Amino acid sequence: MSPKRIVITGGPGTGKTSLVRHLEEDGFLCYHEIIRDLTSEAINGVDTVSFESNPLVFVDDPYQFNQRILNGRLDQFQKATMAPESVVFFDRGLPDVLAYMDYFDQSYGPDFIAACKDNRYDTVVILPPWEGIYQSDEERFESFEQASAIHLELVKTYTSFDYNPVNLPFGTLQERSSFVTDLIKSIL
Repeated sequence: MSPKRIVITGGPGTGKTSLVRHLEEDGFLCYHEIIRDLTSEAINGVDTVSFESNPLVFVDDPYQFNQRILNGRLDQFQKATMAPESVVFFDRGLPDVLAYMDYFDQSYGPDFIAACKDNRYDTVVILPPWEGIYQSDEERFESFEQASAIHLELVKTYTSFDYNPVNLPFGTLQERSSFVTDLIKSIL
């Protein structure tokens, strides 16, 4: 039997990565966000000071870049189906790719949609925008306002694939982790 697959998602700077790392420290199998490595690779040697957003203007082929992200997340999804654990977490899921492409007004083919329809997660936990913890960095170019708009696009995209994202309340990392582990108990 495949483990329960749980996506941790939300706009940039909402605490997803910290939460996923915390869950991993608690012994859960977690698949980490792959876009940071791909973004670092793409901007290697590029002056990013002038970027106000992240429309992938620094890559030669944004569609191919998004295809790589989709394929990486699909690979994570498929590996997780073979995991012996009862629960597996993902720092972002397949529909995140489409949400970002929609936000940046990038087109995608039916293969992107099929990947999302054919590879379903069991639960989606979405972290809301939280200005108090938001920070930009060398791979996160969005303003808080843009991060909030991306959040809305994520909700819209996951909902369009018949998910009902669970909103994660604000709180300490421990409180947020406890909320997620309590949620797990209710779905197992």
